[in-house]
Amino acid sequence: MTTATSPNKADHRAWLPGFLLLGVIWGSSFLFIKVGVAELHPLYVTLGRVLAGVLALLVVILVTRDRLPRDPRLWLHLTVTGVVGTAMPFTLFGYGEERVSSSLAGIWNATTALLVLPLAVYLFRTERMTARRAVGLLIGFAGVLVVLGVWEGLGGAQFTGQLMCIAAAACYAVAIPYTKRFVSDRSESGISLAAGQLITATVALAIVAPLTVGAPTPVNDLSLKAIASILTLGAVGTGLAFVLNMRNIKMVGATTASMVTYLIPVFAVVIGVLALDEHITWHQPVGALIVLLGVAVAQGLIGRRKRPQPAPVTPQSELAVERA
Repeated sequence: MTTATSPNKADHRAWLPGFLLLGVIWGSSFLFIKVGVAELHPLYVTLGRVLAGVLALLVVILVTRDRLPRDPRLWLHLTVTGVVGTAMPFTLFGYGEERVSSSLAGIWNATTALLVLPLAVYLFRTERMTARRAVGLLIGFAGVLVVLGVWEGLGGAQFTGQLMCIAAAACYAVAIPYTKRFVSDRSESGISLAAGQLITATVALAIVAPLTVGAPTPVNDLSLKAIASILTLGAVGTGLAFVLNMRNIKMVGATTASMVTYLIPVFAVVIGVLALDEHITWHQPVGALIVLLGVAVAQGLIGRRKRPQPAPVTPQSELAVERA
């Protein structure tokens, strides 16, 4: 007998297409960000994205007869996750992609699972540090240095762009354990919570963007390519992706669903090279592989011997999957 988080072979055939599709969607998000920020300020790219995502999720809520959260205290927590886990990282990736390629931004997104561990251990206390996890962190940090190419010297616009992408990943790393501690155990549905998070992000951006950078570029001055990119980011990269991710978690558990993190940089690099003719240096994908190796070691996917269990039970993962 299998548990709800231990899929059998039939389950794999059911969830794997959605799992791969989610990797493609989140991996391609960096391409659409790159196209959007070429014509529109990053703050307004993010605002358009979260607004389109909200509308998509509200349609799902109406169709499924779900409802938005009603607890005021929960809305305060969703405001934190909406600002720190959505508005800030989306915008920082936009700023970063004004200076670096979409492929490199996708690589930096992979550091989220690495950055979240020390925060979960020392700040939110939802994890315990072990020797295995410490080794994984050291390996991952070495990978970060390789991606940066520290032997070539640091500085310039590209280095600044990479720092912004790292900051975006750090925002996700703060939001993940915060969500785990204050939001994810609520009785409301995942789609309802996601919609609430996007609503708070939309409100925050609608206030901050005009005060910070003035009025947006008129829609008539934007190309159809830019408009389509922003709408796709919202409706597909945010709205549909949330639904797919929740479906994967329910079918196979958070641990297996979180492994989409390994696919995102692969698709981001391939799509960036093919669609935008981007070029990457050898040390960037090599560094990304080292980072992912560190994540795998820290999460116990490598170097841990499995002991026989009377009944297979998938451990609950503290690391949620984050998107670009």
